[in-house]
Amino acid sequence: MSRSGDVTQPEPIKATTSGTVPASLADVARDGSEAPKQMGAPIFEARDVNVHYGDKLAVRDVRLAMGEHEITALIGPSGCGKSTFLRCLNRMNDLIPSAKVDGEVIYHGQDLYASEVDPVQVRKHVGMVFQKPNPFPKSIYDNIAFGPRVVGMKGNMDDVVESALRRAALWDEVKDRLKTNAFGMSGGQQQRLCIARALATSPDVLLMDEPCSALDPISTARIEDLMLELKKDYSIVIVTHNMQQAARVSDRTAFFTVDLADEGHRIGHVVEFDQTDTIFSNPSDSRTEDYVTGKFG
Repeated sequence: MSRSGDVTQPEPIKATTSGTVPASLADVARDGSEAPKQMGAPIFEARDVNVHYGDKLAVRDVRLAMGEHEITALIGPSGCGKSTFLRCLNRMNDLIPSAKVDGEVIYHGQDLYASEVDPVQVRKHVGMVFQKPNPFPKSIYDNIAFGPRVVGMKGNMDDVVESALRRAALWDEVKDRLKTNAFGMSGGQQQRLCIARALATSPDVLLMDEPCSALDPISTARIEDLMLELKKDYSIVIVTHNMQQAARVSDRTAFFTVDLADEGHRIGHVVEFDQTDTIFSNPSDSRTEDYVTGKFG
């Protein structure tokens, strides 16, 4: 299914490869419990990913496999490295001079940190939506058209804008005011505009860093409904502090926590990764249970 009308799409980084996720990453059954749903070909595999800021280790030894057409939630207390790890998936940490990423992030069989990979090309395929709505000081139309124009997509831009807004469930609300400034939209509409802007370049992955934290409950519900609809065509990885949200929308959940090193230095790492209903109803680690039940965090 074409996502942007007749617009020419950017070349993929690497063709999709098939395969199954190693059991140690995604499908570990527990004694007395039903084996988790098997994941097909992963969209991402993080292999022993470490992130340093200067000489300080911030995130260590992350091993996760994230499935195609699934929503993967990253949860954990503040400062545990969730957002830092999320930014590894589209090389946003490259924009921080002191940041260094070790290990492998495999996307469709290609290590995104290989020397021949262009991070700009990575971000064409792996879109990102941030914590607070951040529309450009432009019209609604120009917000959506900005990305496709930058990457040189050819074709009917009106179709691109309409397609992106429809996929973000926003078209009917703004179709008669596309030339008005995006700052005139409500907060929830602005966040859906930012989702539409990310979708306009036709990525196949959408990263969302606490996308509902600044929104009211009604707007949050609309974004969650939108995520569930979008996963039919996209793979989504979301960072959230909202346990109910993770339980409602995600297929699998990774729980991060933090250890204190010398002089109070904080190092984040993954404690447990499994199907979401297992994480919330039958976690294998007491730290996970304490967090999801509100005993700490």
